[in-house]
Amino acid sequence: MKKVLVPLIVLLSLACKEKPKAPLTTQQIVDKSIENSGGKLYENHSTSFEFRDRKYVSENDKGKKVLKRIFQVDSVTITDVKTGGEFQRFMNDSLVEVPDSIANRYANSVNSVHYFARLPYGLNDAAVNKQLLGKETIEGKEHYKIKVTFDQNGGGDDYDDVYVYWIDVKDFKPSYLAYSFHVDGGGQRFRKAYNERYVNGIRFVDYDNYKPESEDSNILEIGELFNKGELELLSKIELTNIGVEAD
Repeated sequence: MKKVLVPLIVLLSLACKEKPKAPLTTQQIVDKSIENSGGKLYENHSTSFEFRDRKYVSENDKGKKVLKRIFQVDSVTITDVKTGGEFQRFMNDSLVEVPDSIANRYANSVNSVHYFARLPYGLNDAAVNKQLLGKETIEGKEHYKIKVTFDQNGGGDDYDDVYVYWIDVKDFKPSYLAYSFHVDGGGQRFRKAYNERYVNGIRFVDYDNYKPESEDSNILEIGELFNKGELELLSKIELTNIGVEAD
């Protein structure tokens, strides 16, 4: 009997001394999310996809990210190119001059589509400020709830927008996101990811795109509104003809 009790007491003693695991930090959660969605592949692979009859291409050129949008107007091929803070428009192969105010609008539009398509990779950009708000259950699943704001320096024209991401506590994939914006009268949007697929190791999703019944609602409470069925489905955001190639 003593031979059994001694090892048992030792095991119980060791178990009592085990310290509980420290909760994950916001950065650790985001890093795990990026790792499970493509990780380093985002840095050394070019991607392409089609969205609403336009082709989007992301390339790496000597360490710089080059974002493109390509579409047809009659017999003319228009290619918008954003490299860092620079924007260029080509009509067929000819560079055309675009007024700064319009160029900024085009550049933001190109950047926005690529940003959402590459999430959660952009959550580690230098201008991003991340804050863990705790956990929230949406559609019966528990998620880390992370608020994101942007520095004015490097945060783009829409640096004052506020984003919220819900990252699954089990697989660390972002299942939902929401954001408030100020352009065109302002408003709020909530997106639910679906149709997950991996192309050469990089995760892509489509989204159901919702808005609240009242634009005065608190962006941090929009997950509760979704659970209550108090959001209106506006559109679907679907990516097709996805391609991923090593640089």
